Amino acid sequence: MLGAVRLNSVSAALSAVFFPFPPPHPGFMDLKQIQYFIALFEDGSVTRAAKRLNIVQPALSMQISKLETELRQKLFERGPHGMTPTDAARQMYRLYTPIMRDIERARDQLSRQDAIVTGRVSLGMVSSEAESVLPESLARFNAMFPQVEVSVADGFSAQLIDAVEAGRLDAAIINKPRGRLTLDMVPLADEEMVLVTSAALGPDLPPAVDSAQLGGIELVLPTRRNGLRGVLDAALLAADVVIKPKFEIDLLNTIVQFVEQSSVATILPRVVVQRKVDEGVLCARTITSPPIVRHIIRVSHPKRPIGPAAHALIEIIGEEIRRVTTGVPADPPES
Repeated sequence: MLGAVRLNSVSAALSAVFFPFPPPHPGFMDLKQIQYFIALFEDGSVTRAAKRLNIVQPALSMQISKLETELRQKLFERGPHGMTPTDAARQMYRLYTPIMRDIERARDQLSRQDAIVTGRVSLGMVSSEAESVLPESLARFNAMFPQVEVSVADGFSAQLIDAVEAGRLDAAIINKPRGRLTLDMVPLADEEMVLVTSAALGPDLPPAVDSAQLGGIELVLPTRRNGLRGVLDAALLAADVVIKPKFEIDLLNTIVQFVEQSSVATILPRVVVQRKVDEGVLCARTITSPPIVRHIIRVSHPKRPIGPAAHALIEIIGEEIRRVTTGVPADPPES
């Protein structure tokens, strides 16, 4: 009933957007129609969508035609290369995707009769965290919750914030932004950013480097689109330190490999390079006056609380971050 009420209200909203006068007999969209629409929108092919839904193609085509009739709108352009969504379909997808996620989450929570956690988690992570701690985190999570499906997307913090706001992600692990957010925020970890050089080819530097010395070191850094660069620039601006990187690259793996093979240094969170440091390939030096710290947070939508599976995965990731950066597992923060 919860899903029916919400779907009916959005159906009315769509009608108001798509045409000025209400239809004489407004149709009532059911969950099956919306599931079929979302599958076709995402797959772009009747064949692929029908296979994904485990139904025959004529049944899918019939439901989409029925939906188009109810809305009095064409949702897809049929062509030789598949189904191309119209503007109406794109708006419908934006409206219905978070609602369907809410319904699936409610169904999962209401039907759970025992301690077995099931369902699906859709999580976003900034690339620096995903590349550093995600494999171990997923291995731990899968051993603890084998019935849960997981989807992880990486990207810049701003992109992940947009995805959480739009309902495409349950939650995201990002760099704490300087501006205010409408999303719920929970601190996960504070990470030291360090000066990284090649153990074999890097310049001869002391174990701790004053931030005022950074201007004289040849650097490769992420571009200004990257949240890591924002953290670094803000800290150095406050210390009245100016740096001019010779190279700017957003691919963290490329930065690390470049530093390994050259005398160029970089500044990255310790979690990104700790394995290479332990292997003796890289050197990581503390930055002082001031130290540079990035704050990792979890964001989620205030109207879409995360479920137990997503909460457990995020806690495991937070523990892995602290384990890598400190060498000692820490108690997860309260959410």
